Amino acid sequence: MNVIKAFITITVILLVVITVLFIDFTYKTFSYRQSTVKADAIVVLAGGKGRVDEGVQLYREGRATYLFFIGVDPRVRKTDLYRPQKGDPSAERVILEKASRNTLENAIYARDLLQRHQIGSVLLITSRYHMKRSAILFRNALPKELAIYPYPVDSNNLKEAWWNHEGSFHLLFSEFYKYCMFRAFFLFAPGELRSGTFPATTDS
Repeated sequence: MNVIKAFITITVILLVVITVLFIDFTYKTFSYRQSTVKADAIVVLAGGKGRVDEGVQLYREGRATYLFFIGVDPRVRKTDLYRPQKGDPSAERVILEKASRNTLENAIYARDLLQRHQIGSVLLITSRYHMKRSAILFRNALPKELAIYPYPVDSNNLKEAWWNHEGSFHLLFSEFYKYCMFRAFFLFAPGELRSGTFPATTDS
C-alpha cells in the first residue's frame, strides 16, 4: 500500500512540475518580440510560412549585410527567393544552405557558414512556436560571443488562446518536449555542438 501511495505521490509531483514548465515555456514563446536592432546577418530557417518573406523584407530595409537561408530545398534557386529590384541590396550576399534537414542540422551548418563569413551578430527568423528550440540550438552551436536576436514570425496554426485550440496545444507541447530533450542534453554536454561537424558546404 505504501508503494502505491509513493507511486501516486511521485506521479502527481511529476505532473505538476511538467505543467509548470510547460506553462512557462508557452509564456516565453508568446513573449518573444521582433527585434529592432541591426545585425551582421539575417538567418532564416526555411520551411515555415512567412519566414522567407520576412527575411527578404528586412534585408531590403538594410537591417543586415548578409541574408542566409538555412535548410533550403536543393531544387530551389536563389532567384526563387530573392530578386533584387531597383535600390535593393545585391543578391551576392544572399546565401542558400541546402544540406541541413532539421533544426539541429540547421544550427550546425549555419555555424560553419557564419564563421566563414566572420559574422558577429544575427537576426534569427523562424516561426514563433519554433523559436525557443531554435534559439537553444543556435546558442549552443554558435560561438559564445556571437549575438543572437530572435525574430519570431506568427502563423495561423498557432493561436494565442492555445488552451482552446487543440492544434495549437499539440504544436506547443511537441515543441516543449523537443526543447526539454535538448535542454537536458546541453546540461551534460554544453560544448558538444561547437565542436561537432558535418561535411563542408559551399555557398550558393
